[in-house]
Amino acid sequence: MALTITELTIIGLLLERPRHGYELEHTIEQRGIRNWADIGFSSIYYVLAKLERRGLIDSDDQPVHSRAKRTFSPTARGREAAIAETTALIEHTRPASHPFLAGLANLGLLSERDYADALRTRLAEIEARIATVRSTSRAQAPLPPPAEEVFSFSLALLEAEREWLARRVTVSA
Repeated sequence: MALTITELTIIGLLLERPRHGYELEHTIEQRGIRNWADIGFSSIYYVLAKLERRGLIDSDDQPVHSRAKRTFSPTARGREAAIAETTALIEHTRPASHPFLAGLANLGLLSERDYADALRTRLAEIEARIATVRSTSRAQAPLPPPAEEVFSFSLALLEAEREWLARRVTVSA
């Protein structure tokens, strides 16, 4: 049973511990998950309802009073689906759509100076993102192992891009 990145992320957070929608939102925001997964606040409850209909998560019974929040937990079937999807995502490479590549493919539209300026701007933004990821990670320490791996991999990607950009800025200067 295939899961979208959003569905897998939500089930994964529920596998850490049962949560209600606002807790999911808080965790998504706190961990910077929106930097790598397209999860809008308004879509969380839609996805929870969809996962519940598919039998991948359960919720506690209707709250006793209207202000109480429903807490969601993964079912055994949801756990199995999440394990299968996680394994597939880690094992296999997939083509990734990266807007930067579209920019590079159209590089002929820019002068050398405009390209160099754009690279310097991007390098500064990458430096700022690296600092943000590091500070976000430190602020939440100790992180659960999955979150630690996401931060570690994100930093590795950003640092690799920074290294590439630094070489390109030097070449085009």
